[in-house]
Amino acid sequence: MEGVVVGTVEQLSKGKRRLHLDNGEIWILYAGELRSLDLAEGTQLSQAQYEQIRCDIIGKRAKKRAMHLLERMDRTEQELRKKLAENEYPEDLIEDAITYVKHYHYVDDARYADCYVRLRGADKSRGKLLAELQRKGVDRELASQVLAEYEEERDEPQMICELMKKRHYDPETASLQEQRRMYGYLMRRGFQSTDICRAISRS
Repeated sequence: MEGVVVGTVEQLSKGKRRLHLDNGEIWILYAGELRSLDLAEGTQLSQAQYEQIRCDIIGKRAKKRAMHLLERMDRTEQELRKKLAENEYPEDLIEDAITYVKHYHYVDDARYADCYVRLRGADKSRGKLLAELQRKGVDRELASQVLAEYEEERDEPQMICELMKKRHYDPETASLQEQRRMYGYLMRRGFQSTDICRAISRS
């Protein structure tokens, strides 16, 4: 590559600018950085300048952004990648940032899955938890492994009974309408229909 040319420069806010490069990349830089780097529409960057800006400014900012996002809340690798993409970092620099935080175990899908099922598993079935973890980007095999370990501590029929008690549901006195409401409530949490029917029906 002989050089890269800065195409259009958009104002995003008072301090931020979006640069469209002729190689298809988008850079988000601050107005002060444009002035210090002498960047404007039509500026041609040498290969050395291009690489330096990507590495020293954009790349470092992507890593800092990843750290900041993880400080605010725990995320899966996929969730973090999506947030960085929303900030318009180049794909390879997103991967560099992911590798960086994974190296320090700031993002760890196995830890995330374990915490998730322990915090949210009290009122959800195994199937529901598995589906939610997959939606968050946790690999199915990893999620299944974490859930298998957790399963040893779970008893879904007993969980259904505990949830019914919390909602003051008594199968001995429940009306047909109350049974239907409880059935829908438990189904939305992913419990098996046979377990629900056995629990909510009158003895």
